[in-house]
Amino acid sequence: MRNLLISSLVAASLLVGGCGLRPLYANGSRGAVATVLADVSVAPIEGHSGWLVRNALRDRLQATQGGQGAGKRLRLDVRLEDSITGFGVRADDAVTRERRTLRARYQLVDAASGEVLLDATAAQDAGIDVVGSEYATIAAESSALERLASGISDQIVTRLAVFADRGGGRTATEAPATTPAPTP
Repeated sequence: MRNLLISSLVAASLLVGGCGLRPLYANGSRGAVATVLADVSVAPIEGHSGWLVRNALRDRLQATQGGQGAGKRLRLDVRLEDSITGFGVRADDAVTRERRTLRARYQLVDAASGEVLLDATAAQDAGIDVVGSEYATIAAESSALERLASGISDQIVTRLAVFADRGGGRTATEAPATTPAPTP
């Protein structure tokens, strides 16, 4: 029985190994993804929500680069739309629930040529309970904005990493001469 279990595990590992999956951040700070992310600088973003998103992006990009990289070859331009909508209404027309939505349209731009390499969007939303205390409601809205900024930043950096992994962000001289054959 034990031999059957071991042989089943070995067979399963061989099947999973041949599926073509590989780590996104392969080779750590010297890998293709980390190299491209190290060349990304984040342009200033308008408003308080922009300040939060820009700081979160810079923190995440520095973490993937190991704190290194010039960040001069690629520029990330981000435009945000932040809205709060009341949707829970009592009989006396008082709002009891709000939804805060943060949407980002971002473009990865080659700083030298001005060419847009990636144009995409990201969105997050959070529910907020409106309570009797105005201070508590404002604190909840602010806390929601911080969480949304973090989530938007995660989405953007993940999308940039996938873009870099697929060969984006390289110049013609940096592109590999041949593409590796897919693993069976």
